[in-house]
Amino acid sequence: MTHSAPLSKREVEQLVVNWYRDLDVHRPLGDVLQYISEAELEMVLPETTVRDLGEAEQLLQNWYHSFFDEVHTLLSLDTTISPGGQRADVRLVVRWEASRWKAPAAKSERLIMDAYQTWIVTRSAASGKPVITGYVVNELKLMPGSASL
Repeated sequence: MTHSAPLSKREVEQLVVNWYRDLDVHRPLGDVLQYISEAELEMVLPETTVRDLGEAEQLLQNWYHSFFDEVHTLLSLDTTISPGGQRADVRLVVRWEASRWKAPAAKSERLIMDAYQTWIVTRSAASGKPVITGYVVNELKLMPGSASL
């Protein structure tokens, strides 16, 4: 496969699945950063906006040190490949469950929410693999019984 090969729906959707699987098990940062564009990036999250790999690495470190027992469940996934296959627009809803402990609390808190997101995926010029270039959390809906974020 050449670096300019058109994106396929299957490989873009596999990227989404791999991203959440690896976040759940807290895979090493280098493994997770391979899913993010090294050349162009904008991740808009409730807590921050990330624009490069260094900021993405810091974000992942913060997540790994703040949350545990994570489970991401993909509730919906809609992928549209542009004419020519150079870009994929992805709309998804993921249920995120995680525990968090804030010292000196006696117990941890459970977070349960649905995250409505839009992504832009392109092919990396360096690796030839699909990568996230845009990632926006459009809305978070807390589920009953969830602690607040």
